[in-house]
Amino acid sequence: MPAISLTKVQQTAPALVDLYKKAGVSLAAHGLAGQRAAVYLVVDYSGSMKPYYQDGSVQALADRVLGLSAHLDDDGRVPVVFFSTDVDAVTDVELADHRGRVDRIVAGLGHMGRTSYHLAMDAVIDHYLDSGSKDPALVVFQTDGGPINKLAAERYLCKASKLPLFWQFIGFGDRGSKQFDFLRRLDDLPVPAKRAVDNAGFFHAGSDPRTVSDAELYDRLVSEFPKWLTAARARGIVTA
Repeated sequence: MPAISLTKVQQTAPALVDLYKKAGVSLAAHGLAGQRAAVYLVVDYSGSMKPYYQDGSVQALADRVLGLSAHLDDDGRVPVVFFSTDVDAVTDVELADHRGRVDRIVAGLGHMGRTSYHLAMDAVIDHYLDSGSKDPALVVFQTDGGPINKLAAERYLCKASKLPLFWQFIGFGDRGSKQFDFLRRLDDLPVPAKRAVDNAGFFHAGSDPRTVSDAELYDRLVSEFPKWLTAARARGIVTA
């Protein structure tokens, strides 16, 4: 059974019903029906991201992640970390108040800076540990380029491999660009030489992420999660 029923989604967020249904199909296809997990969204707020806020790509991603989260977590909200040079905001998007939520958050933020993955990762880790959750977590981490401190980002990912957190990176930007070479390298970091388990995935959503179908997006977001769950349970990292 999903964490939040279809009826509840129809009542609280009718515009997300279609997304909720498609997320359910993908979860079932990957053997995740009935799985419980905390869901996080991390969003790049660096200067080059401005077009993706203006064209609704970030809001669309937030809505899609909410539709997925309703199956995995019963609180009807997704913690969201906005980051650039520093952490710009740690807040929530909720089923009952999702329309235009990203624009409202961004309206209260300051200068769009550079890209510091490790600070955003630290914020997620702190939030998860402080929450006291016993469930594993799926972290959807969106960015449009590599970090300003690659060593720190790699170090955080490797240390976080001992925690029940799976990092699914999603890249916005030109498919022909090399700006995601670092993320591809993170995705392939050796186990166990650098990581306790393979705790990250990456996929490229292109320069207009809104054109990626809901079904494809959900498949890409959850496709590596089951394999990580199996490995993390075998190591005692995930106990739920």
